[in-house]
Amino acid sequence: MSSEVKGGRRAQLEHTGLRPGWTTGACATAATTAAYTALLAGEFPDPVTITLPKGQTPSFALAVEELGDGHAMAGVVKDAGDDPDVTHGALVRVTVRRLPAGAGVVFRAGPGVGTITRPGLPLPVGEPAVNPVPRQMMRDHVAEVAARHGGSGDVEITVSVDHGEEIARSTWNPRLGILGGLSILGTTGIVVPYSCSAWIDSIRRGVDVARAAGRRHVAGCTGSTSEKTVVAEYGLPEDALLDMGDFAGAVLKYIRRHPVDRLTICGGFAKLSKLAAGHLDLHSARSQVDKGFLAELARRGGADEALAAEVADANTGLAALQSCQAAGVPLGDLVATTARDEALAVLRGAPVVVDVICIDRAGTVVGRSAPA
Repeated sequence: MSSEVKGGRRAQLEHTGLRPGWTTGACATAATTAAYTALLAGEFPDPVTITLPKGQTPSFALAVEELGDGHAMAGVVKDAGDDPDVTHGALVRVTVRRLPAGAGVVFRAGPGVGTITRPGLPLPVGEPAVNPVPRQMMRDHVAEVAARHGGSGDVEITVSVDHGEEIARSTWNPRLGILGGLSILGTTGIVVPYSCSAWIDSIRRGVDVARAAGRRHVAGCTGSTSEKTVVAEYGLPEDALLDMGDFAGAVLKYIRRHPVDRLTICGGFAKLSKLAAGHLDLHSARSQVDKGFLAELARRGGADEALAAEVADANTGLAALQSCQAAGVPLGDLVATTARDEALAVLRGAPVVVDVICIDRAGTVVGRSAPA
């Protein structure tokens, strides 16, 4: 067995000793796969195996199943691993119904799944709160099942979560205008557990491994999408990637004491707007997007008072960004530059060059700072 000390995102998770779990999107995909298979073949696969976006193939036991005339329902209990997720233990149900040829895949919100009622989210108003990546996962698995069992792939998928409306009261959904229940989320299908002390320790280990490997440029990433972005931008190897999650302060304070030549911070626009506003813990329970602050940045970028008021009143950070993009105001660059300056302040003169990249949910760069 190799005694080599490894770095990167997976090594950080292994170092914490925390057990990962599955997103609501992965659970809904598994339930969809089982239900559509039963609808076409007459039998529910149990356990049901799916393929996640990064190629992992987990299996899920079915908690409930029902086969009717033209429809099938399957349910999976969400296991969030060691993450203190409010949806841990929730029963995610999916009912699949046949649709006429050419109808495609249609998504519906069942009991416990929210509906979008305000703009600024990655889905249009009126749509069920089933996020884009879980939708694609379900479409892909419907196509695979259809090819295997001779179906058309034209189905209605209704996603429900038992007690989801009650659980959603403990989330930000009501404030965001997602009404009636939870969102079906996940970009990788895997819940990465964040125990503050364990994860901060893993960040420190990641910096140590990168320095020991001679890496002069490291990147603090808020998740897998931002990790892909910095690899595409700079070609950084795995052991130069730090999964900082919400703990921007932990990365900056440790690198202040253990410098590298260059640090890139990459994450979602809204999350990094919190860093720009001076927050070092970016978790939604401990810091929020300050749209008044974004409005002031927009003014610095040339926004008139009408646009600044629109930004201040925006439903989400994404909506504020979109308003500024439409008006030609570089809010993304302003957030990235201000976040870089906040990072430099925390570094307190340590010999580290910093740049910041802001992305949207799809991984498109929407703002960047110059290195400084």
